[in-house]
Amino acid sequence: MRMDNGQAYRQAAQVLPLSLRGAALALPEDKQGSTEELRLRIGHPMTAVFPQGELSLGTNPVTGRDLEQLLELASRASVHTVADQLRRGYLTVEGGHRVGLCGTPVLRDGQIHGLGRLSSAAIRVARQVTGAAAPVAQKLLEQSGALCSTLILAPPGAGKTTLLRDLIRMVSHGEGMTPQRVAVADERGEVAALWNGVPQLDVGERTDVLEGCPKAQALMMLLRAMNPQVLAADEITAPEDVAALISAAGCGVKLLATAHGSAREDLARRPLYRELMAAKVFERLLLIETKNGRRSYRVEVLE
Repeated sequence: MRMDNGQAYRQAAQVLPLSLRGAALALPEDKQGSTEELRLRIGHPMTAVFPQGELSLGTNPVTGRDLEQLLELASRASVHTVADQLRRGYLTVEGGHRVGLCGTPVLRDGQIHGLGRLSSAAIRVARQVTGAAAPVAQKLLEQSGALCSTLILAPPGAGKTTLLRDLIRMVSHGEGMTPQRVAVADERGEVAALWNGVPQLDVGERTDVLEGCPKAQALMMLLRAMNPQVLAADEITAPEDVAALISAAGCGVKLLATAHGSAREDLARRPLYRELMAAKVFERLLLIETKNGRRSYRVEVLE
């Protein structure tokens, strides 16, 4: 059973220490449902992050002990079992919520092996927006009803991952289109949010997820092991990601991916994306535009 946004918020708040949990749960229910993150910074009150800004929850400043208790709760009092996640600066908890942590890193031979003294934390509420892609999905289809290879372009925080997840769900379920097998390279665990092997967010019945592996390696592993019809990845940021996508497209697989940018011209300005576009592996460009706090979608045909 999928939770609504208010229920997801209350579940995420359970990793807060008791000293802060009451203030978080005292937030009016309508605001709970629109909260994207809870922010904890030592010496300052906890805040809730909304699309419109941040709101302080109470007046008591967050302490170092609060952050220690947060980590204990998020790891279920077994910090060593989440050591690999902590090296990346965050861990995923039940429900798919992500706890990001800042502080003083523990370095060994120049590599981060964990975090020592904590200074701040961000609890990102995993919210499923079912139907987010419905208004635009039909513009991304071939005549056969199968998905065209699509690149989603938007600035940070504009909803790329939410839209990507819903497109994956629709393709996998065959909702308004031909159902296809989807394989997801979920490097940061933000798309499916696996918990004990089970996606905490709906990515469809024909979807396979490889989490916590560098995207380029994950894409090749999925291509070889799972025989997907569609390969999906969030945030293309490195040359090896581009090379993997080009290689996968050469095998006849459709692609779904996201990139940072505000307009098609941004893809031409950045060498990384310029190479990707020159390879002509994408057939549609899906832009997310925000005006006066409202998001809209625009689709361009790539030739």
